[in-house]
Amino acid sequence: MAEGAGRTIAQVVAVAALAAAVTVFLSVAAVRHGFFDLQVYYGALTFWARDGGEIYDFLRAGTQYGFTYPPFAALVMLPMAYLSWTAAIAVSVAATVLVSAVVIWWLLDPVARRSGWTRWFTLAVALCLAAAYEPMRETVNFGQVNMLLLFLVAVDLLWLLPARSRWAGVGIGLATAIKLTPGIFIVYLLVTGRWRAALTTVGAAAVATLVAAGLFPDASREFWTEALWNTDRVGELAFVSNQSLRGVVARLDPQEPSTVVWLVLVLATLAVWGWRCRRAVAAGDEATGLALTGAVMCLVSPVTWVHHLVWLLPGLILLVDNGMAAPARSRRRRLLLGAALVGYALLCSRIVWSWEKDFTGVDGFLGSNAYVWISLALLLGLPIRRWLTPGGGGRPGDDVPAGSAAGGVPQLAEQHRGASAGQRHRVGGLLTVR
Repeated sequence: MAEGAGRTIAQVVAVAALAAAVTVFLSVAAVRHGFFDLQVYYGALTFWARDGGEIYDFLRAGTQYGFTYPPFAALVMLPMAYLSWTAAIAVSVAATVLVSAVVIWWLLDPVARRSGWTRWFTLAVALCLAAAYEPMRETVNFGQVNMLLLFLVAVDLLWLLPARSRWAGVGIGLATAIKLTPGIFIVYLLVTGRWRAALTTVGAAAVATLVAAGLFPDASREFWTEALWNTDRVGELAFVSNQSLRGVVARLDPQEPSTVVWLVLVLATLAVWGWRCRRAVAAGDEATGLALTGAVMCLVSPVTWVHHLVWLLPGLILLVDNGMAAPARSRRRRLLLGAALVGYALLCSRIVWSWEKDFTGVDGFLGSNAYVWISLALLLGLPIRRWLTPGGGGRPGDDVPAGSAAGGVPQLAEQHRGASAGQRHRVGGLLTVR
Protein backbone atom coordinates (compact mmCIF):
# COMPACT_ATOMS: atom_id res chain seq x y z
CA MET A 1 0.00 0.00 0.00
CA ALA A 2 1.32 3.44 -0.95
CA GLU A 3 2.40 5.67 1.90
CA GLY A 4 -0.09 8.38 0.90
CA ALA A 5 -3.02 5.95 0.84
CA GLY A 6 -2.02 4.54 4.22
CA ARG A 7 -1.90 8.02 5.70
CA THR A 8 -5.33 8.85 4.29
CA ILE A 9 -6.82 5.69 5.76
CA ALA A 10 -5.26 6.49 9.14
CA GLN A 11 -6.72 10.00 9.00
CA VAL A 12 -10.19 8.72 8.09
CA VAL A 13 -10.04 6.29 11.02
CA ALA A 14 -8.85 9.07 13.34
CA VAL A 15 -11.69 11.38 12.29
CA ALA A 16 -14.25 8.59 12.71
CA ALA A 17 -12.90 7.79 16.18
CA LEU A 18 -12.95 11.47 17.17
CA ALA A 19 -16.49 11.89 15.84
CA ALA A 20 -17.60 8.85 17.85
CA ALA A 21 -15.93 10.21 20.99
CA VAL A 22 -17.58 13.61 20.53
CA THR A 23 -20.95 11.92 19.99
CA VAL A 24 -20.56 10.03 23.27
CA PHE A 25 -19.48 13.24 25.01
CA LEU A 26 -22.50 15.13 23.67
CA SER A 27 -24.85 12.34 24.72
CA VAL A 28 -23.62 12.79 28.29
CA ALA A 29 -22.72 16.47 28.58
CA ALA A 30 -24.95 18.36 26.15
CA VAL A 31 -28.18 19.79 27.51
CA ARG A 32 -31.19 19.44 25.22
CA HIS A 33 -33.04 22.75 24.93
CA GLY A 34 -35.59 21.61 22.39
CA PHE A 35 -34.73 24.53 20.09
CA PHE A 36 -36.25 26.88 22.65
CA ASP A 37 -35.19 30.14 20.98
CA LEU A 38 -36.18 28.85 17.56
CA GLN A 39 -39.60 28.09 19.03
CA VAL A 40 -39.83 31.73 20.11
CA TYR A 41 -38.89 32.96 16.62
CA TYR A 42 -41.20 30.46 14.93
CA GLY A 43 -44.12 31.20 17.24
CA ALA A 44 -43.71 34.98 16.96
CA LEU A 45 -43.42 34.91 13.17
CA THR A 46 -46.41 32.59 12.81
CA PHE A 47 -48.46 34.76 15.20
CA TRP A 48 -47.50 37.84 13.17
CA ALA A 49 -47.60 36.63 9.57
CA ARG A 50 -50.39 34.07 9.69
CA ASP A 51 -52.53 34.87 12.73
CA GLY A 52 -52.68 38.66 12.34
CA GLY A 53 -51.01 39.50 15.66
CA GLU A 54 -48.21 41.96 16.45
CA ILE A 55 -44.81 40.28 16.53
CA TYR A 56 -43.61 42.04 19.68
CA ASP A 57 -46.80 41.15 21.58
CA PHE A 58 -46.03 37.44 21.31
CA LEU A 59 -44.70 35.62 24.37
CA ARG A 60 -43.89 31.93 24.42
CA ALA A 61 -46.47 30.14 26.54
CA GLY A 62 -45.54 30.09 30.22
CA THR A 63 -42.52 32.38 29.81
CA GLN A 64 -41.62 36.06 29.53
CA TYR A 65 -39.65 35.42 26.33
CA GLY A 66 -40.66 37.05 23.08
CA PHE A 67 -39.11 38.22 19.84
CA THR A 68 -36.36 40.68 20.81
CA TYR A 69 -34.64 41.37 17.48
CA PRO A 70 -35.19 44.40 15.22
CA PRO A 71 -37.85 44.30 12.47
CA PHE A 72 -35.21 43.61 9.78
CA ALA A 73 -34.49 40.31 11.53
CA ALA A 74 -38.19 39.53 11.33
CA LEU A 75 -38.08 40.26 7.59
CA VAL A 76 -35.10 37.94 7.09
CA MET A 77 -36.74 35.19 9.15
CA LEU A 78 -40.22 35.67 7.69
CA PRO A 79 -40.09 32.61 5.36
CA MET A 80 -39.84 30.48 8.51
CA ALA A 81 -43.52 31.21 9.22
CA TYR A 82 -44.48 29.23 6.13
CA LEU A 83 -42.36 26.17 6.91
CA SER A 84 -43.27 23.21 9.04
CA TRP A 85 -41.63 23.05 12.46
CA THR A 86 -39.43 20.16 11.32
CA ALA A 87 -38.32 22.07 8.24
CA ALA A 88 -37.54 25.16 10.36
CA ILE A 89 -35.28 23.05 12.59
CA ALA A 90 -33.54 21.54 9.56
CA VAL A 91 -32.88 24.96 8.01
CA SER A 92 -31.59 26.37 11.32
CA VAL A 93 -29.18 23.49 11.95
CA ALA A 94 -27.98 23.29 8.34
CA ALA A 95 -27.34 27.04 8.13
CA THR A 96 -25.40 27.05 11.41
CA VAL A 97 -23.27 24.06 10.40
CA LEU A 98 -22.54 25.51 6.96
CA VAL A 99 -21.46 28.98 8.07
CA SER A 100 -19.51 27.53 11.01
CA ALA A 101 -17.55 25.30 8.65
CA VAL A 102 -16.80 28.27 6.38
CA VAL A 103 -15.63 30.59 9.17
CA ILE A 104 -13.50 27.88 10.79
CA TRP A 105 -12.00 27.06 7.39
CA TRP A 106 -11.11 30.69 6.72
CA LEU A 107 -9.25 30.90 10.02
CA LEU A 108 -7.63 27.45 10.02
CA ASP A 109 -6.70 26.94 6.37
CA PRO A 110 -3.67 29.29 6.54
CA VAL A 111 -2.44 27.43 9.62
CA ALA A 112 -2.83 24.08 7.85
CA ARG A 113 -0.96 25.36 4.80
CA ARG A 114 1.96 26.74 6.78
CA SER A 115 2.16 23.71 9.07
CA GLY A 116 1.87 21.15 6.29
CA TRP A 117 -1.32 19.62 7.67
CA THR A 118 -3.70 17.75 5.37
CA ARG A 119 -6.38 20.37 4.81
CA TRP A 120 -9.51 18.19 4.74
CA PHE A 121 -8.27 16.37 7.85
CA THR A 122 -7.67 19.68 9.64
CA LEU A 123 -11.19 20.89 8.89
CA ALA A 124 -12.77 17.56 9.87
CA VAL A 125 -10.97 17.52 13.22
CA ALA A 126 -11.86 21.18 13.82
CA LEU A 127 -15.56 20.57 13.12
CA CYS A 128 -15.62 17.64 15.53
CA LEU A 129 -14.03 19.80 18.21
CA ALA A 130 -16.42 22.66 17.43
CA ALA A 131 -19.38 20.31 17.96
CA ALA A 132 -18.17 19.70 21.54
CA TYR A 133 -17.67 23.43 22.23
CA GLU A 134 -20.42 24.46 24.64
CA PRO A 135 -21.33 27.80 23.01
CA MET A 136 -21.59 26.04 19.63
CA ARG A 137 -23.72 23.19 20.86
CA GLU A 138 -25.89 25.68 22.78
CA THR A 139 -26.30 27.73 19.60
CA VAL A 140 -27.48 24.63 17.73
CA ASN A 141 -29.68 23.30 20.55
CA PHE A 142 -31.36 26.68 21.12
CA GLY A 143 -31.70 27.39 17.38
CA GLN A 144 -29.78 30.66 17.73
CA VAL A 145 -28.37 32.95 15.01
CA ASN A 146 -24.92 33.64 16.50
CA MET A 147 -22.81 31.92 13.85
CA LEU A 148 -24.75 33.55 11.02
CA LEU A 149 -23.86 36.95 12.47
CA LEU A 150 -20.22 35.95 12.96
CA PHE A 151 -20.14 34.84 9.34
CA LEU A 152 -21.41 38.23 8.09
CA VAL A 153 -18.82 40.09 10.16
CA ALA A 154 -16.03 37.72 9.11
CA VAL A 155 -16.80 38.34 5.43
CA ASP A 156 -16.00 42.00 6.01
CA LEU A 157 -13.00 41.66 8.30
CA LEU A 158 -11.27 38.68 6.71
CA TRP A 159 -11.98 39.40 3.06
CA LEU A 160 -13.51 42.73 2.05
CA LEU A 161 -11.54 45.06 4.34
CA PRO A 162 -8.09 43.58 3.56
CA ALA A 163 -8.97 43.71 -0.16
CA ARG A 164 -10.01 47.37 0.22
CA SER A 165 -13.35 46.54 -1.35
CA ARG A 166 -15.91 49.30 -1.71
CA TRP A 167 -18.41 46.87 -0.20
CA ALA A 168 -16.44 46.48 3.04
CA GLY A 169 -18.84 47.11 5.91
CA VAL A 170 -22.01 45.75 4.32
CA GLY A 171 -21.78 42.47 6.26
CA ILE A 172 -21.37 44.27 9.59
CA GLY A 173 -24.25 46.58 8.68
CA LEU A 174 -26.59 43.69 7.92
CA ALA A 175 -25.53 41.84 11.10
CA THR A 176 -26.25 45.01 13.12
CA ALA A 177 -29.67 45.40 11.51
CA ILE A 178 -30.47 41.79 12.45
CA LYS A 179 -29.21 42.05 16.02
CA LEU A 180 -27.86 45.24 17.57
CA THR A 181 -24.81 43.84 19.40
CA PRO A 182 -22.58 43.44 16.27
CA GLY A 183 -22.82 47.24 16.07
CA ILE A 184 -19.66 47.32 18.18
CA PHE A 185 -17.82 46.49 14.96
CA ILE A 186 -18.88 49.92 13.69
CA VAL A 187 -17.00 51.36 16.67
CA TYR A 188 -14.09 49.08 15.76
CA LEU A 189 -13.95 50.61 12.29
CA LEU A 190 -14.10 54.13 13.72
CA VAL A 191 -11.48 53.48 16.41
CA THR A 192 -9.10 52.07 13.80
CA GLY A 193 -9.69 54.92 11.32
CA ARG A 194 -11.55 53.10 8.52
CA TRP A 195 -14.03 55.91 7.92
CA ARG A 196 -15.28 54.78 4.52
CA ALA A 197 -16.01 51.25 5.74
CA ALA A 198 -17.72 52.68 8.84
CA LEU A 199 -19.95 54.87 6.67
CA THR A 200 -20.76 51.87 4.47
CA THR A 201 -21.67 49.89 7.57
CA VAL A 202 -23.93 52.61 8.93
CA GLY A 203 -25.49 53.02 5.50
CA ALA A 204 -26.16 49.30 5.11
CA ALA A 205 -27.69 49.08 8.59
CA ALA A 206 -29.79 52.18 7.97
CA VAL A 207 -31.06 50.99 4.59
CA ALA A 208 -31.99 47.57 6.00
CA THR A 209 -33.75 49.19 8.96
CA LEU A 210 -35.64 51.65 6.73
CA VAL A 211 -36.73 48.89 4.36
CA ALA A 212 -38.14 46.99 7.33
CA ALA A 213 -39.79 50.17 8.62
CA GLY A 214 -41.38 50.80 5.23
CA LEU A 215 -42.75 47.27 5.04
CA PHE A 216 -43.71 46.93 8.70
CA PRO A 217 -44.30 50.42 10.17
CA ASP A 218 -46.31 49.23 13.19
CA ALA A 219 -43.75 46.59 14.19
CA SER A 220 -40.89 49.07 13.72
CA ARG A 221 -42.61 51.70 15.84
CA GLU A 222 -43.24 49.19 18.61
CA PHE A 223 -39.68 47.85 18.59
CA TRP A 224 -37.87 51.20 18.67
CA THR A 225 -40.19 52.83 21.19
CA GLU A 226 -41.14 49.95 23.51
CA ALA A 227 -39.78 46.43 22.92
CA LEU A 228 -36.13 47.53 22.72
CA TRP A 229 -36.29 49.01 26.22
CA ASN A 230 -38.15 46.14 27.87
CA THR A 231 -35.27 44.35 29.61
CA ASP A 232 -37.62 41.86 31.30
CA ARG A 233 -37.84 40.01 27.99
CA VAL A 234 -34.19 38.94 28.00
CA GLY A 235 -33.92 37.23 31.39
CA GLU A 236 -32.27 37.62 34.81
CA LEU A 237 -28.92 39.46 34.80
CA ALA A 238 -27.49 37.42 37.70
CA PHE A 239 -28.29 34.09 36.01
CA VAL A 240 -25.04 32.14 35.68
CA SER A 241 -25.44 31.86 31.90
CA ASN A 242 -24.89 35.63 31.67
CA GLN A 243 -21.12 35.60 31.16
CA SER A 244 -20.60 39.33 30.75
CA LEU A 245 -19.16 41.99 33.05
CA ARG A 246 -22.75 42.93 33.88
CA GLY A 247 -23.32 39.34 34.96
CA VAL A 248 -20.23 39.43 37.18
CA VAL A 249 -21.45 42.57 38.94
CA ALA A 250 -25.01 41.27 39.22
CA ARG A 251 -23.86 38.06 40.88
CA LEU A 252 -22.01 40.10 43.52
CA ASP A 253 -25.32 41.63 44.58
CA PRO A 254 -28.31 40.17 42.71
CA GLN A 255 -30.81 42.43 44.50
CA GLU A 256 -29.08 45.75 43.79
CA PRO A 257 -26.28 45.30 41.23
CA SER A 258 -24.15 48.41 40.95
CA THR A 259 -24.56 50.18 37.60
CA VAL A 260 -21.66 52.50 38.45
CA VAL A 261 -19.22 49.62 39.01
CA TRP A 262 -20.38 47.99 35.79
CA LEU A 263 -19.91 51.20 33.77
CA VAL A 264 -16.41 51.73 35.19
CA LEU A 265 -15.47 48.17 34.22
CA VAL A 266 -16.96 48.65 30.75
CA LEU A 267 -15.06 51.89 30.14
CA ALA A 268 -11.76 50.37 31.30
CA THR A 269 -12.35 47.30 29.11
CA LEU A 270 -13.20 49.44 26.07
CA ALA A 271 -10.05 51.53 26.59
CA VAL A 272 -7.86 48.40 26.55
CA TRP A 273 -9.75 47.05 23.54
CA GLY A 274 -9.37 50.28 21.57
CA TRP A 275 -5.63 50.36 22.24
CA ARG A 276 -5.11 46.73 21.25
CA CYS A 277 -7.29 46.99 18.14
CA ARG A 278 -5.38 50.03 16.89
CA ARG A 279 -2.15 48.09 17.33
CA ALA A 280 -3.56 45.07 15.52
CA VAL A 281 -4.77 47.08 12.54
CA ALA A 282 -1.54 49.08 12.40
CA ALA A 283 0.24 45.72 12.12
CA GLY A 284 -2.20 44.57 9.42
CA ASP A 285 -3.68 41.85 11.62
CA GLU A 286 -7.39 42.11 10.85
CA ALA A 287 -8.14 38.59 12.09
CA THR A 288 -6.92 39.53 15.56
CA GLY A 289 -9.07 42.67 15.36
CA LEU A 290 -12.04 40.38 14.75
CA ALA A 291 -11.11 38.18 17.72
CA LEU A 292 -10.51 41.11 20.09
CA THR A 293 -13.79 42.77 19.16
CA GLY A 294 -15.70 39.51 19.52
CA ALA A 295 -14.27 39.13 23.02
CA VAL A 296 -15.03 42.70 24.06
CA MET A 297 -18.57 42.43 22.70
CA CYS A 298 -19.14 39.47 25.02
CA LEU A 299 -17.67 41.42 27.94
CA VAL A 300 -19.48 44.76 27.63
CA SER A 301 -22.90 43.56 26.49
CA PRO A 302 -25.36 43.67 29.41
CA VAL A 303 -26.39 40.10 28.59
CA THR A 304 -24.01 37.51 27.13
CA TRP A 305 -25.55 34.08 27.34
CA VAL A 306 -23.20 31.12 26.99
CA HIS A 307 -24.26 30.53 23.38
CA HIS A 308 -23.06 34.05 22.50
CA LEU A 309 -19.51 32.95 23.29
CA VAL A 310 -19.12 31.50 19.80
CA TRP A 311 -17.57 34.94 19.25
CA LEU A 312 -14.54 33.63 21.19
CA LEU A 313 -13.85 30.96 18.54
CA PRO A 314 -11.64 33.23 16.39
CA GLY A 315 -9.51 34.04 19.43
CA LEU A 316 -9.00 30.37 20.33
CA ILE A 317 -8.11 29.49 16.74
CA LEU A 318 -5.65 32.38 16.54
CA LEU A 319 -3.96 31.14 19.72
CA VAL A 320 -3.34 27.89 17.84
CA ASP A 321 -2.17 29.89 14.80
CA ASN A 322 0.32 31.87 16.88
CA GLY A 323 1.45 28.76 18.74
CA MET A 324 2.15 26.83 15.55
CA ALA A 325 4.07 29.83 14.15
CA ALA A 326 6.41 29.80 17.15
CA PRO A 327 9.60 27.70 16.99
CA ALA A 328 9.12 24.00 17.67
CA ARG A 329 9.65 23.00 21.32
CA SER A 330 9.85 26.67 22.32
CA ARG A 331 8.34 27.98 25.54
CA ARG A 332 6.16 30.35 23.49
CA ARG A 333 4.64 27.49 21.51
CA ARG A 334 3.90 25.50 24.66
CA LEU A 335 2.36 28.54 26.34
CA LEU A 336 0.10 29.52 23.45
CA LEU A 337 -1.04 26.00 22.58
CA GLY A 338 -1.56 25.26 26.27
CA ALA A 339 -3.66 28.42 26.67
CA ALA A 340 -5.77 27.43 23.66
CA LEU A 341 -6.27 23.94 25.08
CA VAL A 342 -7.21 25.15 28.56
CA GLY A 343 -9.60 27.79 27.21
CA TYR A 344 -11.24 25.31 24.86
CA ALA A 345 -11.50 22.62 27.56
CA LEU A 346 -13.14 25.01 30.02
CA LEU A 347 -15.56 26.21 27.35
CA CYS A 348 -16.59 22.61 26.72
CA SER A 349 -16.97 21.70 30.36
CA ARG A 350 -20.12 23.52 31.57
CA ILE A 351 -18.04 24.45 34.60
CA VAL A 352 -19.96 27.65 35.35
CA TRP A 353 -23.15 25.64 35.90
CA SER A 354 -21.64 24.13 39.05
CA TRP A 355 -22.47 27.49 40.68
CA GLU A 356 -25.91 27.93 39.11
CA LYS A 357 -27.72 27.85 42.46
CA ASP A 358 -25.06 29.41 44.69
CA PHE A 359 -22.38 31.75 43.35
CA THR A 360 -21.36 33.24 46.71
CA GLY A 361 -17.86 33.11 48.20
CA VAL A 362 -14.49 33.24 46.51
CA ASP A 363 -14.99 29.95 44.71
CA GLY A 364 -18.40 31.11 43.51
CA PHE A 365 -16.97 34.39 42.25
CA LEU A 366 -14.15 32.66 40.36
CA GLY A 367 -16.09 29.64 39.13
CA SER A 368 -19.40 31.22 38.14
CA ASN A 369 -17.54 33.77 36.00
CA ALA A 370 -15.04 31.35 34.44
CA TYR A 371 -16.01 32.19 30.87
CA VAL A 372 -15.68 35.92 31.59
CA TRP A 373 -12.08 35.33 32.68
CA ILE A 374 -11.42 33.56 29.36
CA SER A 375 -12.85 36.52 27.43
CA LEU A 376 -10.63 38.89 29.44
CA ALA A 377 -7.57 36.69 28.91
CA LEU A 378 -8.11 36.74 25.14
CA LEU A 379 -8.62 40.51 25.16
CA LEU A 380 -5.43 41.09 27.14
CA GLY A 381 -3.18 38.30 25.93
CA LEU A 382 -3.99 37.37 22.34
CA PRO A 383 -0.78 38.05 20.39
CA ILE A 384 -0.77 40.67 17.63
CA ARG A 385 1.05 39.41 14.58
CA ARG A 386 3.38 41.52 12.42
CA TRP A 387 2.52 41.78 8.76
CA LEU A 388 5.10 42.66 6.14
CA THR A 389 5.21 42.67 2.39
CA PRO A 390 8.54 41.09 1.49
CA GLY A 391 9.29 41.46 -2.18
CA GLY A 392 5.90 42.81 -3.21
CA GLY A 393 2.22 42.14 -2.75
CA GLY A 394 0.34 38.90 -2.52
CA ARG A 395 -1.42 37.09 -5.32
CA PRO A 396 -4.69 35.19 -5.36
CA GLY A 397 -4.01 31.71 -4.08
CA ASP A 398 -0.87 32.65 -2.16
CA ASP A 399 -0.42 30.82 1.13
CA VAL A 400 -1.33 33.72 3.41
CA PRO A 401 -3.10 33.80 6.75
CA ALA A 402 -6.64 34.88 7.49
CA GLY A 403 -6.96 38.63 7.43
CA SER A 404 -4.71 39.14 4.43
CA ALA A 405 -5.76 39.58 0.83
CA ALA A 406 -4.43 39.89 -2.66
CA GLY A 407 -3.32 43.08 -4.30
CA GLY A 408 -0.44 44.37 -2.22
CA VAL A 409 -1.96 43.87 1.21
CA PRO A 410 0.75 43.09 3.78
CA GLN A 411 1.41 39.45 4.53
CA LEU A 412 2.37 37.72 7.73
CA ALA A 413 5.98 37.44 8.69
CA GLU A 414 6.33 35.29 11.76
CA GLN A 415 9.47 36.66 13.40
CA HIS A 416 11.10 34.70 16.19
CA ARG A 417 13.88 35.88 18.42
CA GLY A 418 17.23 34.33 17.70
CA ALA A 419 16.42 33.16 14.18
CA SER A 420 19.35 33.60 11.85
CA ALA A 421 19.09 34.90 8.32
CA GLY A 422 19.74 31.38 7.07
CA GLN A 423 16.71 30.09 8.89
CA ARG A 424 14.36 32.38 6.97
CA HIS A 425 12.91 31.28 3.69
CA ARG A 426 9.92 31.93 1.48
CA VAL A 427 6.98 29.63 0.96
CA GLY A 428 4.42 30.67 -1.65
CA GLY A 429 5.29 34.36 -1.22
CA LEU A 430 5.12 34.16 2.58
CA LEU A 431 8.21 35.00 4.60
CA THR A 432 8.51 32.39 7.34
CA VAL A 433 11.02 31.55 10.02
CA ARG A 434 11.91 28.00 10.95
